[in-house]
Order: sequence, then C-alpha cells, then structure tokens
Amino acid sequence: MPPLEVAGLRPRAVLRACYTAMFVQAMAVNLTPLLFVTLQAQFGLSFEQVGRLVLINFTTQLLVDIACAAIVDRVSAKLLAALGNGLAALGLWVFALAPFRFDEPYLGLALGTVVFSMGCGLLEVIISPIVERTPGDRKAAGMALLHAFYPIGKVVVTVVSALAFFAFGTAHWPWLVLAWSLVPASTTLAFAGLRLPPMFEVGRRARVRDLLRQRATWVALVAMALAGASEVALAQWASAFAERGLGVDKLTADLLGLGAFGVGMAVGRLWFGWRGESVDLIPLMRRGALGAALTCLAMAFAGVAWVSLVATALAGLCVSLLWPGVVSLTSARFPLAGASLFALLAAGGDAGAGLMPWLVGVGADQFQLAPAWLAGDLTPEQIGLRLGVALAAVPALLLVWVLGRWRTHVG
Repeated sequence: MPPLEVAGLRPRAVLRACYTAMFVQAMAVNLTPLLFVTLQAQFGLSFEQVGRLVLINFTTQLLVDIACAAIVDRVSAKLLAALGNGLAALGLWVFALAPFRFDEPYLGLALGTVVFSMGCGLLEVIISPIVERTPGDRKAAGMALLHAFYPIGKVVVTVVSALAFFAFGTAHWPWLVLAWSLVPASTTLAFAGLRLPPMFEVGRRARVRDLLRQRATWVALVAMALAGASEVALAQWASAFAERGLGVDKLTADLLGLGAFGVGMAVGRLWFGWRGESVDLIPLMRRGALGAALTCLAMAFAGVAWVSLVATALAGLCVSLLWPGVVSLTSARFPLAGASLFALLAAGGDAGAGLMPWLVGVGADQFQLAPAWLAGDLTPEQIGLRLGVALAAVPALLLVWVLGRWRTHVG
C-alpha cells in the first residue's frame, strides 16, 4: 500500500517526531521498574503491589487500544499524537508528586500510571501507521528503526537514571521523573506544528468487524499477547531481579540488568532494519522465542550472578524481533486495514505485557514460601524472585508453537 503524497509534508521531521514519541513510550514504561526496590522501601510495598503498577499500565493501554480500534481512522492523527505525548507528560507529573500530594502515595502512583499509560496507548496506536504512511524509499528499515527507538529509549533512560541515582541518591527520584516529563512535553509541541499523512486511502479501508471475523486476526492477536508477555515480563523485572534476586548493587543492577536487556533489544532491531528484507522472519522469530525461554531459565537458575546477567542481555536480543515481527507479518497479511489493525495488535500485545509481569510479582511473593531444600543458600526473597522470573519462560515456549502454525492459519 503506497504512502499518499501530501502537500507541505516534511517526511524527515515527521519521522523524527515519531522516533521521539517511541522514546517517550520507552521512558514512561521503564521508569517504574527502575524504582521497584525504591518504592518498596519507601512505602512498604510488596512485590505484587509494584508488579500491579505494571498491570495497571498495560491494562490502561489495552483499554485505550480497544477504544481506538473503532475510531482511530476517523480522528486526526495529529490530535492523537499530540494528546498522547501531553498525557504522558501529565501522568509523569502526577506520579512524581504522589509522595507529596496524596495521603495514600500508592494511590497517586497508580493514578499517575493510568494517565501516562493513556498517553502511551495513544502513541502505540498511531505512531506505527504514521511511519508506515510517510513517504520514503526504505519502509522496512524505517519501521525497524522506529521499533529500535523503544530499546534505545530504554537504555538511555536506564543509564541516565542510574547515574542520577548514584550521584544524588534514590530519595530524589521525584525530581528525576519531573525532568523526564520535559521530553513528552516538547514532543507535543513538535507534533502540533507538523502536517501528517492520511492513514488510509478513501474507500479502501478494511473494517474492524471484518478483521475480527477472520481466524488469521485471532491467531495474530494470540501471538502478540505471547510476544508482549515474553518481552515485557523480563524487561520490567530485570533491574529488581538483579538487585534483589542476585544481590548486586543498584547501579550494577540497573546498568547490567535492565540496561543490558535494552542493548540486546536495540541490537536485534537495528540488525533487522539493515538485513530484514533478506531473511525469513518466521523461523528467526521461532528461534528468538525459544532463546528467550532458555535465557529466562538461565537467569533464574544460574548459580553465578554474572551468568544470570549475561543471560539477561541475551534475553533482550532474543525477544527483540517478537513484537515488531508479529506486527510486520500481520500488516503484510492485511494491507488495507489502516490504523485500526495496529490498534488491535497493540491491544493483544498489551494484554500479555500487563498480565505476565504482574504474575511474576505474584509468583515472587508466593514462592518465598518454598521449602528449605529447594531454596538452598538463597534467602526467601531471592528464591521467590528467581522462581517468579522463571514463569516468563512459559509464554515464550507457547509462542514457538504458535509461530510454527503461522503459515497454516495466517498465510
């Protein structure tokens, strides 16, 4: 489906704004995991409660995705992109002010999470189709670079935040969150001054109800849910797992936990941007999903901390193509679906991305009651986190099975 020519359209400026918006998503989603241990200590929260913030995040995004599926092709793309960034900035402000403006700080954390997650949901729905419809010679590379900006954002946010915590202490985390809110605020202004391409050709858009009547759509949604669960469960718990599960200091946990995971993701997606058109995506994704399961188990059960940290980085590489790969395969199968298809896929991905990290937190609490012979020399908290992280291997293994049947059921 060729992009439409639009008078006054500045493709490079549009792409820069979209890449920054993807950075905003990464920033909003990954700031909270860097604060898991800090929030636990400051407010006396359980693993389930901090994991519940992730569930709130992706459940909110899921609801926004579902709502947008029916209206996204009828509403201004500029409005949605600007509103998404604006809500992200506002939500980060509410989150940062939770200790000062709420009698129950957890309520403020949850409310702030809801608001910035609404913004992330809007960006998730609209940014990919904007890039898809923006004129350019290397569409696959442009889309891969867009998705690469998510792990790039994850790495930048992790490194900058970790160094800030090291220099100033974790007690000043609200100021760091407020500083990061300037990025979506400025991106709101950038989109307000741009002309964007239309999302579909008039009279050729496939309707949502027609998409939902096809088995291929449902297989794709299941694959997206499993991809989201595999990626986000590990990403959200990498830092806390390294700090509490492996016993390393916070700076090392942030840089070699979440940071290394993000580097692995960025490498995989950038490589696909350069070589993606010359490889068979499905076998590559199956190997990635299997690798994600194996590295997840290595993270959980390796007896040496550095082995678990290396496995964390490899896990980022293994999951790197799962989410964008399912999007690419499905959009090729439904070329006339417009932005509504991206909304449906985002809903599927967010369903898995919200549920699995929460289940890891539940498991981390419950598995602390493991018998002494299983725990060995580990503390109850360490064995709980290790067994909780091991749960993330399940959706990756299921995705291997689903992708093995992709050509039969999707085409």
